[in-house]
Amino acid sequence: MPQHKLAYKESVINYYTYGSGAKVLFCLHGYGETGSSFGFLENELGISYTLCAIDLPFHGETTWKQRGPFTVHDMVAILHATGLQKNVPFSMLAYSMGGRAAMHLLQQFPDRIDRAVLVAPDGLHLNFWYWLSTQTSVGNKLFDTTMNHPRWFFGFLDGAGKVGLLNKSIIKFVHHFLDNEEERTLLYKRWTVMRKFKPDLQLVKKICGEKSIPLHLVFGSYDRIILSKRAASLQTEKNIHVKIIEAGHNLMKEKYVHEIAPLLYD
Repeated sequence: MPQHKLAYKESVINYYTYGSGAKVLFCLHGYGETGSSFGFLENELGISYTLCAIDLPFHGETTWKQRGPFTVHDMVAILHATGLQKNVPFSMLAYSMGGRAAMHLLQQFPDRIDRAVLVAPDGLHLNFWYWLSTQTSVGNKLFDTTMNHPRWFFGFLDGAGKVGLLNKSIIKFVHHFLDNEEERTLLYKRWTVMRKFKPDLQLVKKICGEKSIPLHLVFGSYDRIILSKRAASLQTEKNIHVKIIEAGHNLMKEKYVHEIAPLLYD
């Protein structure tokens, strides 16, 4: 597995490369994952693409030392610093949390992107709790306090489940990341550092139409975390395509390679 380290400002970015194709595929992983999540695609895409998959801040072996948030400009600068992107358009493949970042990247630098495939992408609707926790100072302080003293939140979460306000899949998903103190600390850091990635869906839709950028959105039919119906407002644009496969949320697996890989070819 070709693994690399890149000095960036005060930080060290860890990233992986797969394949040896002439085209660049910039890959952005989901929450709690790493750039290594995309390795299974090498056999299918490696002849046409060189895949570049970074570990996002507070993930994997990336050491993030900046005091401020991670931004779309940081992301582009890091891709350039790898030496892979030679001032020609690149493609994007992103999963879950990475999908939100990828959409923001597309809206900021559309001339640098020739196509994008977003798998179970976050960012298709405004999550109130995420907005409160990351976009307001009061909410961020409450978020910090809750991650250090979570008992009240667990009580609220389980109570909401009992009266049917939240489905079991979401409750299980939240407990998976919050039951452990270290994971709660990481959640606070990861959400806060990525707070500048806020895609404007109507702008993304407009750009895909005006720039003729193919955008493929892939969803699992059993996914209760990222729902395919969130993409309804985008589907009227002819360059935006939705694919639903018989699966849950965890789509970055080898068994789905034949569903994902073809979307990166004309």
